[in-house]
Amino acid sequence: MKKHLLAAMLLLLTAPVFACDICGCGVGSYYIGILPEFNKKIIGIRYRYNSLKTHIGAGGQTSYLTTRETFHTAEVWGGWNISRKFRVMGYIPVNFNEKKSQETTASKTGLGDMGVQGFYKLFDQRKTIGSNLMVHALWLGAGLKLPTGKYESPAKDQSAPDANLFQLGTGSTDFTVNAMYDLRIQDAGINAAASYKINTANSDDYRYGNRLSASMQAYYKFRILNAFTLSPNAGVLYETAEHDKDAGFSTDVSGGNLLLGTAGLEAAFAKFAIGAGFQHPLSQDLAGGFVKANSRAMVHISFLL
Repeated sequence: MKKHLLAAMLLLLTAPVFACDICGCGVGSYYIGILPEFNKKIIGIRYRYNSLKTHIGAGGQTSYLTTRETFHTAEVWGGWNISRKFRVMGYIPVNFNEKKSQETTASKTGLGDMGVQGFYKLFDQRKTIGSNLMVHALWLGAGLKLPTGKYESPAKDQSAPDANLFQLGTGSTDFTVNAMYDLRIQDAGINAAASYKINTANSDDYRYGNRLSASMQAYYKFRILNAFTLSPNAGVLYETAEHDKDAGFSTDVSGGNLLLGTAGLEAAFAKFAIGAGFQHPLSQDLAGGFVKANSRAMVHISFLL
């Protein structure tokens, strides 16, 4: 039976996966769901969609200032199991951002922030429980995000504060630490992952708040005619971020937390895999209520080499 190597990168995967991060550059999402199985190498194309509203008033009221921002990201990503215990993964995103209000429309398109992550498998144990095989594994890792996406200094208009989300990149070199655990009994399993992103200040002396992301998913592998594998999954994803800092001063319209319900489906045949995922907000408090996140979606096509 193939090794069930599962991961949940928060890349960015990391990142800047939704233009910058979760709702732009703030809370962030490296979530990619359940990875297809691969013994040596994998390469694929992912498409992600995310949208949010900014300038939300008290009680969630909207006004002529309310802006809807949408983030489309297409990225090439891949992974390489260098040895039995070491894995490297990377991504190159291209972002298509748009925001609309009653008065204006703006768009940005271009390369996002590229990144790479390395993982070490701390343990991988297999044993039989009755007639069922139990497999569980723990991966630890760290990553680097490069400032390859364009960052533009926002207008400093204190009369109309704005969340600094509408960017192609953060303009900073950032770091992540990750942990991923997978437990499977025969074809049913649970995957848990956590990632902490440490941000640095960019050339504009703006530093996005550090972010913690954690997810847990249950999945089941249906094997059809010993040729196809269908793997539905469902779970939750939690993200929280500190306030951003502008020239060392904390910004009010930033940071917060977000809880999402997740659902997805992965299908694999021979060396080809496709998948899709959906995330819906269950509760949120972003930028003190100034920002409201909407549902997200992701699809991918991958090739196992």
